[in-house]
Amino acid sequence: MRKLLVYGTMAVTVAAAGTVLAADTASSGVTAIVGGKLLTVSHGTIEDGVLIMQDGRISAVGTAAEVKVPKGAQVVDAKGMTVYPGLIDPESNFGLTEISADSMTNDLVERSDEIMPHMHVADAFHSETELIPVARLNGVTNAVVAPASEDSIPGQDIFIQLYGSRAQMMLATDVALAMNYGAEQRRRGGREGGGRATYPSTRMGLITELRQAFLDTQDYIAKRDAAAKKDDKAFKRDLKFEALIPYLKGERPVVIGVYESYDVETIMKVAQEFHLKVILNHVTHTQDVLNEIAAYKVPVIVGSIYDAPRANERYDAVYSLPAELAKRGVKIAISSADGGGPVSSHSARNLPYSAGFAVGYGLPYDEALKAITLNVAEMFGFGDKLGSLDTGKMANVVIANGDPLDVRTDVKQVYIQGVAVPMVSRQTQLRDEYSR
Repeated sequence: MRKLLVYGTMAVTVAAAGTVLAADTASSGVTAIVGGKLLTVSHGTIEDGVLIMQDGRISAVGTAAEVKVPKGAQVVDAKGMTVYPGLIDPESNFGLTEISADSMTNDLVERSDEIMPHMHVADAFHSETELIPVARLNGVTNAVVAPASEDSIPGQDIFIQLYGSRAQMMLATDVALAMNYGAEQRRRGGREGGGRATYPSTRMGLITELRQAFLDTQDYIAKRDAAAKKDDKAFKRDLKFEALIPYLKGERPVVIGVYESYDVETIMKVAQEFHLKVILNHVTHTQDVLNEIAAYKVPVIVGSIYDAPRANERYDAVYSLPAELAKRGVKIAISSADGGGPVSSHSARNLPYSAGFAVGYGLPYDEALKAITLNVAEMFGFGDKLGSLDTGKMANVVIANGDPLDVRTDVKQVYIQGVAVPMVSRQTQLRDEYSR
């Protein structure tokens, strides 16, 4: 059975299975979503709202009394539905992995060195991964793609949109530097003849090597500038140091993955020494230094919220971490990551449920929604373009039949830059094939 929703000159059909079958909408067309509950994120909830999308952007948003539907627009009846901005995952491995168990489909990290800032995720990003449509069908429209976390500095992240050609999907490259400090980065292998280790195997070695990399970059800048004044053509460029320069100048954020309290304190000393623009990531077992984290006045990405507590921690120590940080005034984001491994792309579809789980353990609902929308956009320089239903922003919009953080909710349609994307993935194809 199908319900036909018709207004103006075009129609949208809702199938009984819950899939919205919309006519192809060019980004230059006009679409009006009417009658739904609008979760704007930035300025509250609008009941019986109207949202107009034109030229890939939101051109108007407000109540039915405030916003007039343009003549000839394709109108989508969202009565009884919830409309909200596309969700943004602040840490994923989209396009760097496909099948975790098959090494040939994993391009997650360069293992030839542990300090690799000149590695660019953009060079490895595979836009046709089957994992993107799966996450998209659950309302995820954007993501930060980062390398895996085995290296201290594994490379530079990209900010993507989950639809379009490869070039269209990469909204920005080198948006942040991935950095990691802790037990995972210590290497036990990699020895030269005579047994000399080629990589640090202790936290002392890791932090010393990181500090030296930044000192060497400062020296490189001085020598480069001196060579430029002398018009010295013989000066040799070093990609590693040049990659670190914008981060050393505080022009872009450094996302520091760290799990333990004492590791947070150690790495933040280095970050403050070199005036880095920091986003802390994970901070899973840092409950005894949350006041200190708040004092740093840096944003924090929390994930995975499902990590098990330590023997000396409360059962809800990790679950309540977003709430405890928010209570202290920390701007938080919530990721689907499970510690930086390839599974984080497979679990990206669960991003809204991670936020919902945080609500169950004390995080205010509005803060949870911001943690997977506007806060992420602002952390990575897209606050004026994404993350809320505001006039002028990209028309990345989701229509669902209920609360976006509730596992019982079904997403009916996703729009990316005003285009109704196909509500099909490898999983829905297999479901349809084998449910006949």
